[in-house]
Amino acid sequence: MLVLSRKLGEKIVIGDNIVVTIVKIDRNQIRIGIEAPGEVPVYREEICPGRILQPGDGAAVPV
Repeated sequence: MLVLSRKLGEKIVIGDNIVVTIVKIDRNQIRIGIEAPGEVPVYREEICPGRILQPGDGAAVPV
């Protein structure tokens, strides 16, 4: 896992066409914006189709 520090308004580029932007920082929360092509699905881990969380590890794994 790559862990990065970013400030408000800074961006992270993934590959050629995905950009993650830090939109808001407020106490213990951050808001991020994700720009990706329409054919690239973007899900929150807890609602990702076809995946389940294993107890205690917090990682999503295929079913």
